[in-house]
Amino acid sequence: MEVNVYTPHLALQPFVLNISTVKVVLPEGLPEVVSPYPPTPFQSMLFYCNHPVSMSGVDEENFRRQPYSVLLGPQFSRVNIKVRGQLRAIRVDFVPGGMYRIFGIPMHELFDNGFDAQDLLGSELNTINECLQNIKELEEGKNMVEKFLLSRLQRIKSTLPFDSAMQVLLHLHGKLSVEETASLSCLSIKQFERTCKERIGMNPKMYARILKFSKAYRLRENFPEMSWTAIGYEAGYYDQMHMIRDFKVFAGVNPSVITRQLLETPIRMQKDLPI
Repeated sequence: MEVNVYTPHLALQPFVLNISTVKVVLPEGLPEVVSPYPPTPFQSMLFYCNHPVSMSGVDEENFRRQPYSVLLGPQFSRVNIKVRGQLRAIRVDFVPGGMYRIFGIPMHELFDNGFDAQDLLGSELNTINECLQNIKELEEGKNMVEKFLLSRLQRIKSTLPFDSAMQVLLHLHGKLSVEETASLSCLSIKQFERTCKERIGMNPKMYARILKFSKAYRLRENFPEMSWTAIGYEAGYYDQMHMIRDFKVFAGVNPSVITRQLLETPIRMQKDLPI
């Protein structure tokens, strides 16, 4: 799996965390693989430059082929991702609230699902999707996607203190109380919760839990030799039981099962996301 992570154009940096190109070529004799994909704290936009992946819920048997461009809103539930043969894709990860500010879509409307970007953003995506099927190098596609995002800046939602407060929460991996984050946002608790639902898509306590869980999961993908005790400490869990509880909620299984499932696939879907 080859991932290149790019710093976005300076004008996009208040909204976009990074833009990545992803290339996967499965080993000969392995026609397809299924990899776990628990929730991350990022709302994302995905462009598939060849055959899109297929996706299923953790307890579902049927996989659904994804559109060529996908808006991935705030996630609560784990999914499984099936890759056949090879994968070429471009991924945009937004800062907290960044997708709302660029596209103007209330994030609670995208909660826990992926949506065809063309249905939500119009025919311009059709042209981009067609061009991406014919690119020779993924960096060419990255530049095309970046140009599309820059064109949206004329219609952005205004910046609020909330947006910088949520970036602080992101960098602290959820280790900031609701009261402290609301204070940084210059909002009352009720105003903060309403804004969080609109711009993040869920209540702030749940988002903080996903931030902590996601750090633990990405540490497992990046450092398989680390003990779960060390991962829990690094992610900010006070005890193992709280971490196990969050894995059961967000990954659908306990940490030891995730370890076995990762051994069954050569792909680490979240290894290159920032920790």
